[in-house]
Amino acid sequence: MDLKEIQTLIKFISSSKVDEVAIEQKDFKIRIKRNAQTVTATVPKPVAIQEVPVVQQAVATPAVKDTVAPAPEDSKTEEIKSPMIGTFYRKSSPDKPVFVEVGDVIEKGQVICIIEAMKLFNEIESEVSGKIVKVLVDDSQPVEYGQPLFIIEPK
Repeated sequence: MDLKEIQTLIKFISSSKVDEVAIEQKDFKIRIKRNAQTVTATVPKPVAIQEVPVVQQAVATPAVKDTVAPAPEDSKTEEIKSPMIGTFYRKSSPDKPVFVEVGDVIEKGQVICIIEAMKLFNEIESEVSGKIVKVLVDDSQPVEYGQPLFIIEPK
């Protein structure tokens, strides 16, 4: 297990509800615990702050209703988010076509990408049917849990 895999594992544990993970291999053993110790910090004594008079200037500000823009038409879209941390792939192998393109109509349960985590390639299926409006992540890029991957217009 290399350093990158260990870092990925630590990020996964910190973003999940798992408190402890132990992995044993032939020549390698690792145990990661969350909330295992209480961390205490020493706070320095407060420093006396000298009060300085503040000069206020009158600034004309527009009314709140003028600054609120109407909701855009694309508010009918939804995000498909990453269910895990790992590396995002748009296709199953370098010589295969991408799973989905902008403009494609997808169905619930259709594979839309792959996320590789700890050398396991997880096919990510769409939880909604609709049309792909935007792909938010580049191929082979790391993604976090809950990170938006696609924007779709649901059916």
